[in-house]
Amino acid sequence: MRPIVLAVAITGSVPRKADNPAVPITVAEQVESTHEAFEAGASLVHIHVRNPDETPSSDPQLFKGVMEGVRRHCPGMIIQFSTGGRGRDPSARGSALYLRPEMASLSTGSVNFPTIVYENPPSLIDELATTMKQHGVRPEIEVFDLSMIHGARLLVDRGIIDHRPHVQFVLGVKNALPAQEHLLDILLAELRHQLPEATWTAAGIGRHQSEVMEWALRRGADGVRTGLEDNIRVTRSQLAKSNAELVSLAAEKLVGHDARPARADEARRMLGVAAH
Repeated sequence: MRPIVLAVAITGSVPRKADNPAVPITVAEQVESTHEAFEAGASLVHIHVRNPDETPSSDPQLFKGVMEGVRRHCPGMIIQFSTGGRGRDPSARGSALYLRPEMASLSTGSVNFPTIVYENPPSLIDELATTMKQHGVRPEIEVFDLSMIHGARLLVDRGIIDHRPHVQFVLGVKNALPAQEHLLDILLAELRHQLPEATWTAAGIGRHQSEVMEWALRRGADGVRTGLEDNIRVTRSQLAKSNAELVSLAAEKLVGHDARPARADEARRMLGVAAH
C-alpha cells in the first residue's frame, strides 16, 4: 500500500467556535487536537494561531507554543505555519518564520474569497518566499487559481524555491475555483507541464472535502488534506467531534485506493523535508 501524506488543518482563521466547539483555539487546545490527529494518522499539521478573542493572530510566541507542543507530543510530525492573509496585516504574515517550522504555506497570486480579496502582491510573495529560503523553510504552494502555478514557476526560475515544490490545489472556496473534477485535471496537467517534479495534494472546502479527496487519490496524489479549518461536518446533519475524527475518516478512504497514511519519516522523505 502506497503511503499518502495526510495533512490536518486544525483551526483556520474564521471565528466559529460557537458553530462547533471542537475547533481548537488556544495553544493547549491546538496541541491536544494535533496530538489526537497524529495518533489517527496525520503526518503534517497546518497551523494558524488565534488571539484570546478567537481572531487571527500573527504573534510568533503563539506559533512557538503550538510548535513546541507538537514537537514534544508528535515526534517527527511536519509542522507547517500558515502565512495566509485573512485578518492579518501583510507585514506580519511572515513574522514567525524565523522559528524555522519545516514548512509554510505560500500563495503565489491574489484571488477573490467569499467577502474579501486575498491579496498577495508580487513584492509580498517575494518577501515571504525569500524569508522561507533564508530560514530553511520549505514552501507549500497554495493554488487557488491557475495563474498561481505560473507564479511558482517564476520563483523556481529565479532560484528562490527549488524545482520540486509541494503544491496544494484548493477547490470550493466561494468566488475562487469551484469544486469541479475537470478543473482538477486542468490544474494537474498544467502543474505537470510547468513543474514536472512537484509533489501535490488537494483540499476541498466545506461539503466538498470528501469528494476532492477522492478525486485526488484517483489521480495519484502524494497527499490529501482534512481538518476543521476546511470542514466542520461529517455529514450535513452531524458536526465533527474532532480533527482526529476527520483524519480517521480520511485514513479509511485511503484503504479503498490501496494506500495508507504515511509515517512521519516517510512524509518527510516524500516532501523533501529534513529530519528534525
